[in-house]
Amino acid sequence: MTGRGSAPSTALTAPRAPRLLGTLTYVVGFIDILTGLLHSWRVRLEMLTELLPGALTDAAAAATVVSGVLLVVLGHSLRRRKRRAWRATVGLLAVSVVLHAVKVEIGPAVLSFVGLVLLVRYRREFSAVGDPTTRWRAVRALVGLGVFSFVVGALVLWLDRDRIAGGWPGVATALQEVALGLVGANGPVTFTRDRVSDIVGSLLLGLGLMTFLTPVYLALRAPEPRPELTDDDERRLRELIDRHPDSLAYFNLRQDKSVVWSPTGKSAIAYRVVSGVMLASGNPVGDPEAWPGAIQAFVAKAAAQAWTPAVLGCSELGGTVWVRETGFAALELGDEAVVDTTTFTLAGRHMRNVRQMVGRIERAGYVVEISRVRDVEPGVRSRAMADASAWRGTDTERGFSMALGRVLDDADPDCVFVAARQDGIVRAFLQFVPWGPDGISLDVMRRDRTADAGVNELLIVEALRAAPALGIKQVSLNFAVFRSALERGERLGAGPVLRAWRRILIFASRWLQIESLYRFNAKFQPRWQPRFLVYPGASDVPRVALAALEAEAFLAWPKLGRFGGVR
Repeated sequence: MTGRGSAPSTALTAPRAPRLLGTLTYVVGFIDILTGLLHSWRVRLEMLTELLPGALTDAAAAATVVSGVLLVVLGHSLRRRKRRAWRATVGLLAVSVVLHAVKVEIGPAVLSFVGLVLLVRYRREFSAVGDPTTRWRAVRALVGLGVFSFVVGALVLWLDRDRIAGGWPGVATALQEVALGLVGANGPVTFTRDRVSDIVGSLLLGLGLMTFLTPVYLALRAPEPRPELTDDDERRLRELIDRHPDSLAYFNLRQDKSVVWSPTGKSAIAYRVVSGVMLASGNPVGDPEAWPGAIQAFVAKAAAQAWTPAVLGCSELGGTVWVRETGFAALELGDEAVVDTTTFTLAGRHMRNVRQMVGRIERAGYVVEISRVRDVEPGVRSRAMADASAWRGTDTERGFSMALGRVLDDADPDCVFVAARQDGIVRAFLQFVPWGPDGISLDVMRRDRTADAGVNELLIVEALRAAPALGIKQVSLNFAVFRSALERGERLGAGPVLRAWRRILIFASRWLQIESLYRFNAKFQPRWQPRFLVYPGASDVPRVALAALEAEAFLAWPKLGRFGGVR
């Protein structure tokens, strides 16, 4: 793992202010929650209740809890320099100071005041813009949830009307009880039993927190713009890909990506925003000398939008440039399997299993056809596109870093299509995308679930055999995640940590096909090219990892419906 060259300063310098003030906001928020909930803190109110109405002190305690919860939520967005979070936090800290003063809590009041002063002092550091659409979603959510909470709260009071002292108090009094209950305060309604009062109060407070926290989340979450790969962007990208080929470069033409360009236009980075992570894949496209310009433009855009920048699957050269230009860290993620077609052969002991499997499949009547996409007949194309959807193992199309997202498309005439037929029926097929003038990269591998085991091996072998006739010298196969750990972990002398890590990977393979992809690739005796994950720092690893899993469709979050918009 590679990281920054020098240790960070602990002083509250301007660049570090958002992270430190975000952490301080967390602390203030938790203290507010404790001072509002714990009885040992609230006994301080006894002296004050002799001078002030009890409702005032109860309301102050309840409001402190709500304020604390909101501050905890805002702390994360402050660390990401969100301007909206700064405005909301300034207001809440001012309220927090007043509430603690009312409750005669000097320490928490001073801490809130210090946070408020520092936020104002470093206000210029909170410049990340928000998505205008999230603001209106938040307003719609606040109105909708507010109406819902009032209706449900009033319904709860109506159902418990027999337990209200004096009977049903009327609509106006009931709504006043609900309004105060949503913020945790006691209202004018008195119940005949304390247990009923506690249950109703807890329910109303829960509805209130839902009503307030959901809009806050929607207003502060990172914008996820729709992809903007214009026709001009695609044309320019294709020109760069032709001049500066890379095994993963063609996958940057996916329609669910946007692109940022270097100032000279000689390099570009295609990306997708996933759960607040600005995720690029592979190396920057174009002239390596222009990569730094594209990287700086990429990082600047991420900073302006409060996105976390990261790169999935860059080469060692690409990772070196990224780390040098940004000070980010790099983690070896796995290896890409590349086969040299000029030396590939099924002869030899090490290819015995593949040779026997291919022979068995050929004897079962399978015949392989290989052609460029431009030469595929319309009937075969339409049937293959239907099969690609039907044979997919999940309802979601997987792939991001090494998948094009489309099959037999007219926009990709140079792709190579390899199909296996049995009795005239296509039972499996592969699609490869171009990799410069003499290479191809595996894009899609699909087969009928009822087809014989080994048909994929037959397709790969026949593609490698036919490659020289197509002018292809190198073929990139699947990406093997953490291949080196799997390989070294089973060797004699592997340490306990490495063996434990290998067992974890094998366990995860039940869902993510980690070991099976490695075993499949290794059959063809490829050379392994390491690929890296680049990320800002260790604290960002969980967020980036989840975004990568989501981008590759291994992880799908539930949608929030009309309030949350489209994910």
